[in-house]
Amino acid sequence: MRSRRGEEPVQRITAAPEPLAEDVARRQRRYLAQMGVRLVCFVLTIVTWSHVPRWVSLVLVVAAVVLPYVAVIFANAGRERRDDAEPFVDLREIGPGGRPGRIGDTPDDPAGGRA
Repeated sequence: MRSRRGEEPVQRITAAPEPLAEDVARRQRRYLAQMGVRLVCFVLTIVTWSHVPRWVSLVLVVAAVVLPYVAVIFANAGRERRDDAEPFVDLREIGPGGRPGRIGDTPDDPAGGRA
């Protein structure tokens, strides 16, 4: 984005990344919610062990064992990138390629193609 005079680029506030404190707080909340689900899985396993088929209890145990790994992966995923942010590099189109011709093949050659 350019300023009115066209001198310096102007930063848009909407392109600013999320503050680090908010990002960390959001990831902590997500981690704690997943650990809460894990705790519920353990409690349900203990409470329902003799009242439901064994496979249901085993599924709850497996979920309780796998959830910490998944929660840590998501918590350490880092800051999210925004898709609507401007790219860091200037994307330029590469013109048509080709092999260079003989001297004088270009229209701006003063010899006009004659040697």
